[in-house]
Amino acid sequence: MKKIRVAEFKAKLSEYLRAVKKGHDLTIYDREQPIARVVPWAAPGPLAVREPTGRYRSLRDVPLPPPLDLPVDAVELLLEDRARER
Repeated sequence: MKKIRVAEFKAKLSEYLRAVKKGHDLTIYDREQPIARVVPWAAPGPLAVREPTGRYRSLRDVPLPPPLDLPVDAVELLLEDRARER
């Protein structure tokens, strides 16, 4: 996977798109922050449609998974991320 900066990607767009077409992945960085991945197109496989199981009468009846026990506070992470965007 090749790592490139936004300005370089814009300047050599056609060259990088040809590389992606040949099967290479690109990660685009804005300063030191990865912001996007460009990967070769892969046509989706056949869609498998299956009948609902009918185990639950409504969405409210579906049990929720147990809460995660994370070593960090999710609210603090969100506030930190929002402050970084300003």
